[in-house]
Amino acid sequence: MTTIRYCIRQLEQLGQLLFVGCLSCLSCFVCSCSESDDEDLTGEFANWQERNDAFFFTLEDSLRSNSALWTKWKSYTKNAQTVGATTDYVYAKLVQKGDGGDSPLYTDTVRIAYRGRLLPSASYPQGYVFDQTFVGNYDIRTADVYDAAISAFTDGFATALQHMHRGDRYLVYVPYALGYGTSDSSSGKIPGCSVLVFDIVLIDFASGTDKLVSWSARQL
Repeated sequence: MTTIRYCIRQLEQLGQLLFVGCLSCLSCFVCSCSESDDEDLTGEFANWQERNDAFFFTLEDSLRSNSALWTKWKSYTKNAQTVGATTDYVYAKLVQKGDGGDSPLYTDTVRIAYRGRLLPSASYPQGYVFDQTFVGNYDIRTADVYDAAISAFTDGFATALQHMHRGDRYLVYVPYALGYGTSDSSSGKIPGCSVLVFDIVLIDFASGTDKLVSWSARQL
């Protein structure tokens, strides 16, 4: 009987140790999840909407301080007869003025060179490049081009193109309301609530049934 009671006591002590061990593991698991959540919040795009909103509203100050270089264009989808919200506009800074003349219409096809970035973040101090037709400094002799109907672009990008002229180059800032909105892009490269920063060169455009001259046949 003494031996049996001894064995029972040993089993009870072992069970208590196993129970404490399980609680310890569970506690570590919970703490680990919390730390991961905290890391996510302080990651590359933490407070992304707030950061993008704050930056975009500073562009009005840039426009006021240097209206010779800066301009803003209201989205073609908005009522042109009203002032509208700040995010109804794209803001643009002139880099190089072209030859003037006409601007393309919404139904036209354009030939452009461009680079698209996000706003600066921890790992990308110049802004993450999510798409581009040229690398490094823009050079028409080496840049690739992209031909597309204006109607194929987001509202903000399409708005900018309809105000540009052949040879114009602008840095265009598109609010997320006129870009990809609050959701991530289908490619996953652009998080929701992103201001899009485009370096756009309008090389040529053609209307209606007209076709653009082959780029390989261009004279430089």
